[in-house]
Amino acid sequence: MKHLLNLLAAVALLVWGTYLVRTGILRVFGANLRRILARSLSTRPTAALAGLGVTALVQSSTATALIVASFVGQGLVALPMALAVMLGADIGSSLVAVLFSLDLSWLSPLFIFVGVVLFIARQDTQVGRFGRVLIGLGLMLLALRLVAESTAIMVQSQAVKALLLSLASDVLLEITVGAALAIAAYSSLAIVLLTATLAATGAVPLETALGLVLGANIGSGLLGVVLTARAATDVRHVPLGNLVFKVGGVLLAAPCIGLWLRHAPPFLGDVGTVVGFHLAFNTALALLCMPATATVARWVEAWMPKPDKNLVAGRPHHLDPSALSTPSLAISCAAREALHQADVVETMMRGMLRVIETNDLRLAGELRRMDDTVDELYSAIKYYLTKISREALGESESRRWTDIISFTINMEQIGDIIERILIDVEDRKVKHGRSFSDAGVAEIRELHARLVDNLRLGMSVFLNGSVRDAQKLLEEKARFRDLERSYASSHLARLSDQTMQSIETSSLHLDLISDMKRINSHICSIAYPILDSVGALAPSRLRTSYPEEQAPST
Repeated sequence: MKHLLNLLAAVALLVWGTYLVRTGILRVFGANLRRILARSLSTRPTAALAGLGVTALVQSSTATALIVASFVGQGLVALPMALAVMLGADIGSSLVAVLFSLDLSWLSPLFIFVGVVLFIARQDTQVGRFGRVLIGLGLMLLALRLVAESTAIMVQSQAVKALLLSLASDVLLEITVGAALAIAAYSSLAIVLLTATLAATGAVPLETALGLVLGANIGSGLLGVVLTARAATDVRHVPLGNLVFKVGGVLLAAPCIGLWLRHAPPFLGDVGTVVGFHLAFNTALALLCMPATATVARWVEAWMPKPDKNLVAGRPHHLDPSALSTPSLAISCAAREALHQADVVETMMRGMLRVIETNDLRLAGELRRMDDTVDELYSAIKYYLTKISREALGESESRRWTDIISFTINMEQIGDIIERILIDVEDRKVKHGRSFSDAGVAEIRELHARLVDNLRLGMSVFLNGSVRDAQKLLEEKARFRDLERSYASSHLARLSDQTMQSIETSSLHLDLISDMKRINSHICSIAYPILDSVGALAPSRLRTSYPEEQAPST
């Protein structure tokens, strides 16, 4: 029992080390990896090479699949090109397995020691996150040595030998077990390395080990399908197409296991036979399937057709749960959903003027119901962002996290103000058959036009982070305030002239331009985080010195 527990602990340590390396690399290089992939997707060979390189660094073809799937969901990459990336990603995962199959156990204490020192000393910096990667590498090497030591003792038991022999009785069973282990471990790499180590110690026959390796490949494909099960249809196409390649490859490779065993062991040894088979399988799969990516893409799109898209129902849902394991990707998903929320707010804002001018109660009801959509989007985005670990975010990503929260709060409050305006217009204007004066309508139109322009500028600031646009947006706040004061004074002047329309709608008119100023203030708040990040904001608007008030003479 003790040796079994030691083996299980070693396997758990191997899986945990793989997780530390994968998440650490994504935290250090996440945004750069996405840029490298995006720039390399010009041809299928370069796309495959990009997938190979990124996966070799991240040590997870599943993580690469999630990144590429997000590109397809955003319409940035065609599905055939994304499938080519995945073929290269599987080769990258195989090369990492070959590297770790070498005897690098002497590096384990060095990696762990240096990694812990860096992580503790600079935990919230890139250096600290790189230390986390070194810790993961050290734990993986240590775990592989512990697995070898534990299995060397366990295989001497007759009961264990009988159990392992029962597994070797059926190739289909071996593939199924390998797939299940890869899904449970969240890593086909960990299972391939574990299988190679077990084969080297004689715990499992080489034939069984190769069956488990084929199963681990299918398991990694299934894992991507499971993780994107709740994502948009476009996103789900990538892992499904990759799974089609893997299943087809396994069907072709399974009968060739005996041929590989007759020629490879004398040259590669037990460990090399296992990891070499894994590399040969994925390399051959990439070469054979690269010309067929367009065909498989058509199959997948036929099996899983895209739904019709409209404004709300059936639209792409950007809050992809599978992206949460990749912080930079999850932040991008939240930002896209926040922009959709702003689009809904802009629709409400444009319709608001039509209701004021035409007294259209049906339109007013539709716009008020859209505020419920804005509120739902705000709640969904906020909940999604809370599921992203703040520790997993770099400095720029952490600022972006805060910007998105601030942006969605402002959009939600703008939606609430528009809803109140619509209710006021219904109750205090439409139901009583009142109307604004021509001058009053002109003032409202002017303010409304500025609001729409400023909202678009605010969305641009949120999307691009332009300091110049942020400064321009803040300047518009002062202009809007002055304009609101000027129009309020003009309205009071019309009251003094006894203009009947101005008298009947006086309170509503003043409340309306005041509410529009509040909306503009929320829009201009989008600029504050951008300007604050570059030190362009003054600490306070209060003057540091001012003349004291003269005391009354006695």
